[in-house]
Amino acid sequence: MDGPAGRSGTADPPRLMSIGDFARASGLTPKALRLYDDSGLLDPAEVDPHTGYRWYAEQQLPRARLVARLRLVGMPLARIRVVAGLGPAAAVAELVSYGRQLSADTASARALLASLVDELGHAPDEETPMSTDDPRPTPDDSTDRSTDRSTDRSTDPGGPALPGPTLRCAARLEQGGRATQEDAVLVGTRLVAVADGVGSAGGSGERAVAALAAAERDGLLDGLLDGRLDGAAALGAVETVLARAAAALAPGDATTLTALALHAGQLVVAHVGDSRAHLVREGRLTRLTRDHTVVQTLVDEGRLTTEEARSDERRVQLNRALESGRPAEPDLAVHAVRPGDRLVLTTDGVHGRVGPAVLADLLAGGGDPQQVADAVVAAVEAAGADDNLAVVVVDVA
Repeated sequence: MDGPAGRSGTADPPRLMSIGDFARASGLTPKALRLYDDSGLLDPAEVDPHTGYRWYAEQQLPRARLVARLRLVGMPLARIRVVAGLGPAAAVAELVSYGRQLSADTASARALLASLVDELGHAPDEETPMSTDDPRPTPDDSTDRSTDRSTDRSTDPGGPALPGPTLRCAARLEQGGRATQEDAVLVGTRLVAVADGVGSAGGSGERAVAALAAAERDGLLDGLLDGRLDGAAALGAVETVLARAAAALAPGDATTLTALALHAGQLVVAHVGDSRAHLVREGRLTRLTRDHTVVQTLVDEGRLTTEEARSDERRVQLNRALESGRPAEPDLAVHAVRPGDRLVLTTDGVHGRVGPAVLADLLAGGGDPQQVADAVVAAVEAAGADDNLAVVVVDVA
């Protein structure tokens, strides 16, 4: 579309773009463009007097792209308006000043959070121990990660018997339409994880989960898994293990990693990237993790809807991952799990290809873990399966 129907003008009228085309070209959304029009930050070049439809000129793209990038760093609209109205040298000075204040504000927030962590870590536990049934899938089988696996840990001799409910687990790992397999699955005696690697060396997801498996075998999680560690000490043990996983990566490589460490009393979730952990309880699906992506931040701030996010080109841009040579800084959470719950891990080759409603029906549906995992893979394949995919399903009986 070149502009409103029936436009006539001068010899060289500016090429007008529809709001949808302008949004895609600028990195903003139509919703944001309407907001910025109302606030006077980015006026359309022309508005249809009858329909109110907005049209934008190509010459407005540099300003729109500047606004989009400044919103990504969280700059308030009033300050963006100031920056956008400055010349290059003055704009640089304003951005440097904003960056310094942002660093100071972040340092203050980190100090406050560290103080709260210290206080809560040393506070007496006033709650009863959490009842969490762990997705303790089959022992790690490094010789065959492409096959389905299912186990009942109450009868499996490959690990110490733990008190608590029976756990049944199945995993599927498929290459999909990719030339190489970058996803990986860990199904250990007390630890379950999925990873989605990126990088030139390849295999970063596999190296990360192999490091987790070695950490479990070496007893680095024993204090957590047998209940001797709790609170901050338990979370610290998980962070130590993830640091080992990061150290196993090749220089320049990275991976997502979502892991569940389990024993009869609690479930600890460690997560970085855009793989996901889910809980199905009484037929209702709840996501236990937050995607570490640019798009998720925009959704959280109300600048994108969930539906818009599914088709946004930035949805694959991670802003946190497990990386070689950098500290492992996962999200950590502790959850109670009870008999009847189902725990599920997926990489984005699953939840990025199957719609939320369909995935919820599959995960909350009947069938044992193997049947559910198979149904998920079948749904991804029906959607094209253009990416690697991994899914782990654990039922607590």
